[in-house]
Amino acid sequence: MLRTIDLRGRALTDPELLAAVPRAQAARADALATASRIVADVAERGEAALREQSEQFDGVTGHDIRVPASHFDEALAAVDPAVRTALEEAIRRVRIGSAAQVPAPVVTEIGPGARIEQRWRPVARAGVYVPGGKAVYPSSVVMNVVPAQVAGVAQVAIASPPQREFGGRVHPDILAAARLLGVDEVYALGGAGAVAALAHGVESIGLAPVDTVTGPGNNFVAAAKRAVAGLVGVDAEAGATEILVVADDRADPVLVAADLISQAEHDEQASSVLVTTSSSVAERVRAEVAARVATTRNSARAIAALEGQQSAIVLVDDVDTAIRFSNAYAPEHLEIILAAPRVDDFTNAGAIFVGPYTPVSLGDYLAGSNHVLPTGGQARYSPGLSAATFLRPQQVIEYDRAALAVVADGIVALADAEALPAHGEAVTARFEAEASAEA
Repeated sequence: MLRTIDLRGRALTDPELLAAVPRAQAARADALATASRIVADVAERGEAALREQSEQFDGVTGHDIRVPASHFDEALAAVDPAVRTALEEAIRRVRIGSAAQVPAPVVTEIGPGARIEQRWRPVARAGVYVPGGKAVYPSSVVMNVVPAQVAGVAQVAIASPPQREFGGRVHPDILAAARLLGVDEVYALGGAGAVAALAHGVESIGLAPVDTVTGPGNNFVAAAKRAVAGLVGVDAEAGATEILVVADDRADPVLVAADLISQAEHDEQASSVLVTTSSSVAERVRAEVAARVATTRNSARAIAALEGQQSAIVLVDDVDTAIRFSNAYAPEHLEIILAAPRVDDFTNAGAIFVGPYTPVSLGDYLAGSNHVLPTGGQARYSPGLSAATFLRPQQVIEYDRAALAVVADGIVALADAEALPAHGEAVTARFEAEASAEA
């Protein structure tokens, strides 16, 4: 369990560090091929394809795909009071955190009579995917819907898998979270097919196409987002979860082991990686993981993830190499448990958790941050979900006559240089009438 990658005593280049990163590349490639077929099938056959997929993947037939209003009320009435309280607190905290992500409009005076306004406009309609396969995630309702609402999105549609144990209904905790947020458009659809339905729309079930699809899921859900990108906007591909812990000899092996297992229990394809300068910590973490994982509720799933090629303990000579490895890996979740954290040096991560009292689980639920984060190395160039995901930057340009006159000759010169004279003529035409009148 937890194979060892020993990089000590080697002067590795950045490409060599990247090559050493443990990832399940074959699983992602297979997921893309499968997801693309599913997306194409939904685009072509709509509801019929979705019902076949529900039977195949969820074991459900004949269910209400569009969730009836009564299901929301029943779910909220039945939800565990402790769960409701936690959801309400998560909503409050994520709303505060998301509000800080909305940029203020800015007007820039380029010169006298020349101004550019930078403003932000929400998409009209957002589609949110909430997982519900191996585990159920009412917290993901909060993490997706709250930023959309804060951004000003007028319509939010949720898709989540039908649950066989609930007669084909969406899990009641997910419906309760939706009701708390005032969302009444929910569809009992799972996996890549759900992403396809949100993107393409399905008229027979009253599902209109959305402008943006967001939400976490397994590798098939992440691959489906890639398949619909361009037709709709998508957030980063938040696929099977990842945690990378960077620890030195002062780290508590019990806490490190608990955090590695916490993400491994999500999915057999989850990645749990420890990078450490201490061989003693490495061995103690390995022993602690083996002891703890055997007793956890989702032990079979967690063991499969921890034994997979995507999980490992990586031994390095020093913290500098640990930082370089982490930046090459670009993990979804990065935990830094170092005597001197050097947070600014860790540039590539979906979210960074600093210190022994900031576990990833905090961010999953009640930190006020967002838990929908890029996986598969996309944190090098893609952000996590935020209010900005649902906003489009838009420039409003306004020049008066005098301001245009200042730059007219330059526009004509550049237009002629690019063999696009009509561009220049569109400017000079604004002055020709007045020139003729003066003559």
